[in-house]
Amino acid sequence: MTATTAPAPTQLPPSTHQFADVIHRLEAGGAMLPDTPENLMQIIGLYKAYAVPMDFYWRDLLYIAERVFLNPLPAFKYFLPQEYLDLPNHYAGDTADLRIWQKGAASAHPELLEFMDNGRSTKMPKLFHHLLHDRINMEFAEACMQAMYWHRGMGGRFDPYLDTEEYKQNADRAIKAYFKGNPAMLATYKLFPDMFIEQVRVMSYYSNLGLFWEVMAPVFFEMSDLYDEGKIASVPDAMNFLVNGIFAVAGRPIYHHVYINGEMFEIIPKSCGFTWLYEAALPYVEAVFYRTAPFRGTKSYNAQAEQVPAEQADFHYGILYADVNPVGSAGIPPTLLMDDMYHFLPQYLLDYYQQHCRGKDDMLVQLGVSFQRSMYCVTSAVIQALRGALLYPLDDSNPKHLEKNRQFFEAQIDRFKRPEARLSDIQNQEYR
Repeated sequence: MTATTAPAPTQLPPSTHQFADVIHRLEAGGAMLPDTPENLMQIIGLYKAYAVPMDFYWRDLLYIAERVFLNPLPAFKYFLPQEYLDLPNHYAGDTADLRIWQKGAASAHPELLEFMDNGRSTKMPKLFHHLLHDRINMEFAEACMQAMYWHRGMGGRFDPYLDTEEYKQNADRAIKAYFKGNPAMLATYKLFPDMFIEQVRVMSYYSNLGLFWEVMAPVFFEMSDLYDEGKIASVPDAMNFLVNGIFAVAGRPIYHHVYINGEMFEIIPKSCGFTWLYEAALPYVEAVFYRTAPFRGTKSYNAQAEQVPAEQADFHYGILYADVNPVGSAGIPPTLLMDDMYHFLPQYLLDYYQQHCRGKDDMLVQLGVSFQRSMYCVTSAVIQALRGALLYPLDDSNPKHLEKNRQFFEAQIDRFKRPEARLSDIQNQEYR
């Protein structure tokens, strides 16, 4: 099934952009992804499949940032204690700080707990699940965090704060408390203070991403439930749900607290006023959806080979550009995520893949393509939210305002002119 092309606003002539149809669709309140039942089914199914491991990701990211902290041998950092499995989500359950999404409990999702106990096949000690790789792949979450940390300076005040004297003093107090009674580590800190401060900065990004995903997990669970109830019936419905959610939680605090021997140390206090939208969501989209880095083993990092861009701003290896073929090399993040999502696919999506796939390996590829479609929908929501915050309503009666909107949309879509971009591919329902 193909989608109809959205008309241009009546006050403006048709766009001459390479992706004019997409521009017109955005101007009409749609998404970059065409509005078809098949697309809707794929993106909602993937949001559900993503939400379950994400419920583990955000909890473990916070556990590492707050408790593991500077452990030089964090061998058990992926083994969540019960305290963090029970940790109430601030945006789910009856104790929510802001009860926007009505469904679901605040503690870890039941499907997640069942998978942690039983894995793919049978119940066994956690250590064996871990060694057999029968677990949630936290390496994917860490790869996303590393992309955010490597692509620093993506806007907001959070990242510049990490270089301030105030931050260094806060980190210094926590470092000394963490290694109190360990003269060897304190001596090493005295010799190489910048090395330790840098590691604390990494921990602050763990906290940043954990607090970002704490919001997104209940959003995706809610969207899945509403789709099952027939209350999300189109791709624009899904996108607008995300847009409304972005505005609702835009001011959620982003901070970094560390707990050492029962005492809390504020590395980044809530009083700094850092917020979810500008300090977490937008840097995440820029660093992870667009930029990231070449998958290890697929590009040469040798400068003479010139396979990696010379300028960081030219990086284009995120999911919006990715070839989703799961090469299976060690550490390839999308492969790990596809494997995580595979365990939690809703039945209607499994049935769909069985119609179009040739075995599990091919299903992982198709799952990756569906995930790509779903992230184009999320990116559309971010673009529409930015337009709503910075520019004019889509139904504005002033042609000059509509022209400003168009210039904004065209500038955003210009990033998909690269041959690696998948914007053209997702316009075709046969892209699998």
